[in-house]
Amino acid sequence: MDSIISDSYAVHFNEGAFEALNAHLSEKKYSTVFILVDENTHELCFPSFMAEINGEHNFEIIEIESGETNKNIDTCIGVWEALSELGADRKSVMINLGGGVLTDMGGFIASTFKRGIDFINVPTTLLSMVDASVGGKTGIDLGNLKNQIGVINQPVMVLVIPDFLDTLEERQVQSGFAEMLKHGLIQDPLYWDTLKTVNGLKEMKDHILTSIEIKNKVVLQDPTEQHIRKILNYGHTLGHAIESYLLSHDTKEMLLHGEAIAIGMILEAFLSHKLLGLELSSMDDIKTTFLERYTKIDFSNEDIDNLLKLMKYDKKNSHGKVNFVLLKKIGEPVADIEIPVELFKQAFAYYKE
Repeated sequence: MDSIISDSYAVHFNEGAFEALNAHLSEKKYSTVFILVDENTHELCFPSFMAEINGEHNFEIIEIESGETNKNIDTCIGVWEALSELGADRKSVMINLGGGVLTDMGGFIASTFKRGIDFINVPTTLLSMVDASVGGKTGIDLGNLKNQIGVINQPVMVLVIPDFLDTLEERQVQSGFAEMLKHGLIQDPLYWDTLKTVNGLKEMKDHILTSIEIKNKVVLQDPTEQHIRKILNYGHTLGHAIESYLLSHDTKEMLLHGEAIAIGMILEAFLSHKLLGLELSSMDDIKTTFLERYTKIDFSNEDIDNLLKLMKYDKKNSHGKVNFVLLKKIGEPVADIEIPVELFKQAFAYYKE
């Protein structure tokens, strides 16, 4: 299969990705093709990407600094100013060549510049391929609070080139794999069992398509996250709080998104056991699987108290209530579950055991 059809666009794979891109650029005849990169993708991915582009197009390169700490309005202002200075108009297109931070932010920048120009996402990390490639979520952080500002707006197309993953550090690969494991937990017990045996990037590449299909199936049923799409947030309520908390403390080591979500999935497995009757064996299976791949983090009581305060900023909350996605069993998630406060510290105690 060379493509997956999403809401109003397609996700194209491998050789078919460049064929689709070249056909689109020839047809649309954009005034300027802007390519947004960071210092890493500029060096490691941009040359091979450009080698596959056919025809004469007016290209402009805009480089930003990599990392979650730069996913903010100041970076956006810099790119908006660059677009304006380089003569971008409504007939321009922006190609976002990078990981989830860059595609989230690039999509937001394009969606808001001159009330919206076309954009194309080319995810270069495993996380962005299996997560950010589908769904149209764009956005930036507000201070240390993740993804507080943004819109849901679909790209023109998404190109998935697995060879770009060969440029990644192992830690980045494992971060993306956490989201793949999540797809099994929320939709497919057999997929979960299959992924538990996966070892190394080569084997992970074989399952990228399946993960994108799972996410796409959910998003197509609920593009604006009113009901079933919420299940994709399993592990994210506590995971995002952990990620934001560590991001805001200079003395603490920052976690990558998937590393924080892995902890969130263990904690929320415990809450699932307590509140929805997730089997003890499933709860322990989830904990064992993630701790085999992700380093256990030490949280003090003060850390935990601060994390719980951060959860009130989660985007999924409504009417002052913190809402969770939990598992009745593996493959059977339930959204909008409120958690008794006393269970949070029990969940962290289970994680620490």
